[in-house]
Parts: sequence; structure tokens; C-alpha cells
Amino acid sequence: MNRKPSPLAFAVALALSAPTAFAQQASPSDAQTLDTLIVTGTRVADRTVAESTAPIDIITPAVLESTGTTELATALSRALPSLNFPRPAISDGTDAVRPAQLRGLSPDHVLVLVNGKRYHSGALVNVNGTQGRGSAPVDLNTIPIAAIARVEVLRDGASAQYGSDAIAGVINIVLKGSDRGGGVSARYGQYSAGDGEQYQLSADAGFKLGEAGSIHFAAQGGHQDQTDRARPFIGTPTATSAPLGRVVQRQGDPEVDHGSFSYNGELALAEYLTFYSYGVYTKRDVLSNGFFRPAGDSRNIPEIYPDGFLPQIDNESTDNNFVFGLKAYTDGGTNIDLSYTYGSNELTFDIKNTLNRSLGPTSPTAFYAGALEYRQHVLNLDFNKGLDWGLAYPVTLSYGAEWRGEKFIQSAGEPGSYVNGGVLLPDGSPAPSGSQVFPGFTPAYSGSYDRNSLSFYAGLEGNVTEKFTLGLAGRYEDYSDFGTTSTGKITARYEFNDKVALRGTAATGFHAPALQQQNYQAVSTNFINTPLGTLPFDIATFRVDHPAAIALGAEPLKAEESTNLSLGLVLQPVDNLYITIDAYQIKVDDRITLSSNLTSTPVRDYLNANGFPDVGGGRYFTNAIDTTTEGVDIVGTYTWNLPGSSLDLTAGYNYNKTTIDRVAGNPAVLEAIDPTAVRFDRIEIGRFEKGSPRDKFFLGGSWNVGAFELSATATRYGEFTVFGSTAANDQTFDPEWTLDLAATYTLNNWAFTLGGDNVLNEYPDEVIFPNSTSGQFAYSSSSPFGFNGAFVYANVSYKW
Repeated sequence: MNRKPSPLAFAVALALSAPTAFAQQASPSDAQTLDTLIVTGTRVADRTVAESTAPIDIITPAVLESTGTTELATALSRALPSLNFPRPAISDGTDAVRPAQLRGLSPDHVLVLVNGKRYHSGALVNVNGTQGRGSAPVDLNTIPIAAIARVEVLRDGASAQYGSDAIAGVINIVLKGSDRGGGVSARYGQYSAGDGEQYQLSADAGFKLGEAGSIHFAAQGGHQDQTDRARPFIGTPTATSAPLGRVVQRQGDPEVDHGSFSYNGELALAEYLTFYSYGVYTKRDVLSNGFFRPAGDSRNIPEIYPDGFLPQIDNESTDNNFVFGLKAYTDGGTNIDLSYTYGSNELTFDIKNTLNRSLGPTSPTAFYAGALEYRQHVLNLDFNKGLDWGLAYPVTLSYGAEWRGEKFIQSAGEPGSYVNGGVLLPDGSPAPSGSQVFPGFTPAYSGSYDRNSLSFYAGLEGNVTEKFTLGLAGRYEDYSDFGTTSTGKITARYEFNDKVALRGTAATGFHAPALQQQNYQAVSTNFINTPLGTLPFDIATFRVDHPAAIALGAEPLKAEESTNLSLGLVLQPVDNLYITIDAYQIKVDDRITLSSNLTSTPVRDYLNANGFPDVGGGRYFTNAIDTTTEGVDIVGTYTWNLPGSSLDLTAGYNYNKTTIDRVAGNPAVLEAIDPTAVRFDRIEIGRFEKGSPRDKFFLGGSWNVGAFELSATATRYGEFTVFGSTAANDQTFDPEWTLDLAATYTLNNWAFTLGGDNVLNEYPDEVIFPNSTSGQFAYSSSSPFGFNGAFVYANVSYKW
């Protein structure tokens, strides 16, 4: 076992011995990020990164494009030590919409903004056994990297400023908006194993709109082949097992076709009035794999698939996000911002290479299984004004209101995807209903659900003295479905001198239950750790107001409430060196989670006798736990100017620990059905407390000499544990190092890059038998860097 250093000891060692640290990932060719004006976490117009009262990172396009990935979430996970982005496989729609975690919290505890406006969440609810299970977060990969001017990441609770979801922090994506310049880029790559071929083309360009306006366009499109790291079946062969010694499964990244288009523009209508608008459109087609049905499996029909079949899910995801607004500037110094935001995500499910066993030999082999859609409308009216109170600087007063309307739609699939045709299994028992791997949404499970909320906020922020900065914020929200909530925040920063500053925040926050969490219903195949290994079960996810859910103990969902405390040290001991050390504690009460899969015989018998003859268990959303998350971020950069060249050194470290403080006991109605049932079992406890890496560290450097830039980054991902139904099936995965290398040659406006991610071809520990499903699934989907091995890529770009 590797011994883990304490966060405090590591912080001291880093501050004393390394002229490096992580904070803002910019090279000297970029604008100095410490002097960059920020718009996230503050209403003050001239606040810079170095002056921020809370930890904030500026991620530049150079950093986002410095690795082989074409996904925004993957790029951010490599630039931010506190961001975890695993790559699950064989997890239904979660293969297509992978969730990211900030500071070990739920994926929907991060608020995502685009140009400071709330971005829409995805329609999918992650209901399978992955990190982020039960969440309905924003899909970061719907925002094209080609359109991004910078990303501002606020690592601090900000519900009092922005509303629901901002418990772990805020990611604000600022789009390119210049009226000139642009570029084109072509990228190609492949994994060293010979699969996962990728290519992408992207372009952006800015234009003037008359004498008083500008607009910037960006487009991006590409393709990604599947990867596969599955192994042959090595268990005891039976009539219903996979063929011995043959690879029939697939475990890896899905096949993806994607395209995006965006614009960002503004036009001055008068000296005091400016119209602005931006939009992002993204469409992706994602083909992922299910679990192989052997030839002798009762779920197979040999007349259709004599050798068995591997069902697949084809998800088509379409995202729209548009904003229109007016900014006015009054003679009295009040700035007004009136805007409307529309966002939507639609996710369709087409099931291929499958069958409906209950239809017999005439069953089709492909079905439309239905769709999920989320829509969001937001109206904002914001004011801010500088007040001269005779202090060192004016105080900024901000206030405003927000109305948000939301709708979640679940649409039924074609009848063949969900019906039971009546054909029995060979033993005379009923056959499962619907298309295999993902039965279609039934009309009974379908519906349209909406709600609205109205909020008011106010804040004060300013320099009380030349050394002391203070900020106050408060917010009140009223939701049509669960009531009201209020949050507040206080921030402070004291600058002892130009080399040392102390900052801290205390805040309350909340996360409203998503419409998706309140209303999603489906039956899907899940792989569950049992004493006999990982086995497939058809599990029903019930709405909390469904009679079956109520009988199993479900109650109406309420909002999560959080308390955030942080204390940070900002150090600039020498020129070009910037270090921040921020400790934090985040308590979340009444966390919204998906219950454990209730698969005991009494529960299954109850469900089978009450309208669900095909399912092997059930689950529902609940506010069953309280948690405390504690950790520390150490971040910074150092630039070393050499004769004829420069060396940018970067490093970063995050330590993070989540503890479950309370688990609600089983409701009496569930006890009546099965006194031994466990609504929140050790598998779910383990997923929260040890399912993501305890720590993460990286050290990188970029050497710029003449027309060449050489870069290298080494990343250490800490250990994590996957729990089974018993301790004998638990497995802890050791820490792993990866190394990324790249070389770029610039000629006039051209740039040629050759690089490799994970060039040492590192893989996580292999999954122990029998959790590996008789050796077929060698790697855990919780691995924070995936399990695809080395990736080599080349990129050619031209900028003007």
C-alpha cells in the first residue's frame, strides 16, 4: 500500500521546495492571467484573478488544446486537480453523457455558465453503477473547444450569487467574441492498441458588424471510433455462458460522430445601449454496447442469433442554447443587464442488434426506445452600481431577479420496444418484455413535467481599506414544486503585503431536486456486485410518487442544503511565482441520491405480484444521507525566463475526502415487505466515500525556444475503491502515474504538433475475479484516466 502524505505536510513541502504550483494554465504568449479581469464569483467590474476573494482558475485555449482530447470535460480534468472525469462503459446512456465531479461532490453540484448565463442541464439521469449515480448534470462536452476564449473555474460555493447547483463551484465558459482573427485546425489520433481512431476539423473567425458591432463564429466536427479492452471468457462454461476463450464483449469508449456551431456577437445601438446575443448548437451520435447474450441464454432466440448477440444503444443528443440581451448604462452610474436564455437537450434511444424475446422468432432486431428532453427558459434582470462611501475604493452594489421555467419530457418508444408479446421461455415461464439491453419507455412511464422558480438577490463587495476586501451576498428563491429557500455568503481577503494575502468564505447553498430526478421512470439492465460476482438484473426506476415506490418507502424530494467554509493563503514570494493554498469543508444535508437496487426475494416477489412481472428489483430517489467533504487545493505557476527561451513550470495538488454523516433508516413500509432490505447499502456508501480518487497531483513544464515548444505533464491519480455486496468483493485500485508529451513547431501563422497522451501506456489495476465477469471486463469504469492506454495524435493549425 502506498502511504498518503498529509495535505498540510504536502502544502509546506510544495511552498518551500518547488518554484512551481498550479493556478492558471497560461504561457507567456497569453495575457498574464493574474491580471485577467474575471466575471465569475464577483460583480466588481475591474476585479482580477490575483485580487479574487475566492480561488478561481483561468484555463486558456492553449491549455484546452494542449492534449490529444477533443472533449472539454477531459481537457478540464487534466488542467484541474480537483476535477474527476472517469470514462464508464456498458452503462446505457451514461456512455454517451459522462458526468464530471468537482471536489468529489455530485456532478450536478457544479453550476455551468456560458458568458455568465446559466447553461441547461442534460436530459439524462445517471442511474447505473457509475460515479455520479443519480445525478442529472450539464454535459460539458456539448460546448465546442473551438468556440472558447477561456474557462473560469470558481472553486467555491456560490448559490447566494447564482442559485441552485453551485455547491461545489462554478464553471463559466467565455466564448470568443473578437471582431477579427480566427483560425482553422485539423487533428488526427489513434490509441497504441490500434483502435479508437479520431479526427476533428475546427474553425473560428471574427467579423465587424458596421462601426459599432462584432460577431465571432466557430464550428467543430469530427468522428471517434470505438475502443475495446474486453477479454475472453475464462469462467466455467455452461449452456448460458459466453463461449470459452472467445472475446464477445466490448468494454471501452463508444463510437461518436459530433458537430457544433456557435456565434457570439454584440451591437451598440446607442452610446448607452448595447444588444448582445450568442448561441451554441451541438449534435452528437453515440453508439455504445451492452452485455453479450450467449447463444444458449434464455433471452436469445437461436433462429435470429445462432451465435448469440451483443445489443447496442445508439443515442442521438441534440443541444441548443441561445441568449438575447440588452445592456444599458445610465447617467447615474447604474449598469442594467436584461436577458433571455433558452437551452434544451434531447436524447433519443435507438436499440440495435437486439430482439424482444416475448415476440418470438418474428421479433425485429432494432427498435426506437423513446426519448428524454429537458428545456429551460431564463429571464434575468441585473443591476450593479458603484457607491462612494468614503472608503479606499467605491463599493459595488448588485441586485436583481431571475425567473426560470423548466420542462422535462419522457417520450414512449415504439410498441415493440416495450410490449410483452406473450411468447414463453422454453421452461414455460414468461419472457422479459421489450428490447434487450434497454427496454423502451412505456406510455405509462411517459409524460411532460414542468415547474418555475422566481429568485431575488443582492450583494455588496468592495475594498474596505487598501488591504481589506469584504463581500456579502444573499438570495431568496421560490420554486413552484417544493417551496422556498434562502442562502447567504460572506467573503473576505486581507493583503498583508504584496507577497502574502489571506482569504476566506462562509456560505450556505442549495441544490433543487431536478425535474429529471423527480419524474424519470424506466426499466434497464444493471450489473450488480453480488456474492457470486457481477450479475445482470433488470431494475425498475420509479418516480417518487409511483405507488410501487411509495410502497418501498419513497417520499417527496426536497432541496439539498449545504454549508461551505474555506480558508486560503495567496503567496507571491518572488516574481513570476504564484501559489494558492485553499482548505475547504462542505457539509451537504438531505443529499439527493438514488437508492440502492432493492433486489431481495421479498421485494422482487412484491414487484412481480404488483404489475411488474419482468423486473428483478426496484429503486427510487431519496434524501437519505448527509455528507461532509473536506479537502485542500494547492495551485500555482512559475515562469523561468532563460536566455533566448522561457520555461513555464506548473503543478497542482488536490486532497479530498467525503464522509457520510447520516443514513436514514428504512421506512416502516419497506420494513414490512422485507425487514432485511437495505435502502442505502455498502456499495453506495463506498461509491460516495471512496469511489473517486482521494488525491490527485500533476507536475508539468513547457519550454519555449525559438519556433519550438516542448511540453510534458506527469499526473498521479490517487487510489480509489469499488465496493461489492460483501467485503470479500471490495477492491482498492492503486495510484497510477501518466505522462503526456507534445512538441509544436511554429512557422509564420502555421503550427504543427505531434503529441502523445499517456505515452508510457499505463493502465489501472485489473479487476479481480469474479468481479470481472469471468475475466471479460478487465478494468474498472471508475478509473479516473480511463483504460485505453497510450494515445498518439498530430495537429495542424493556421491562425490569422
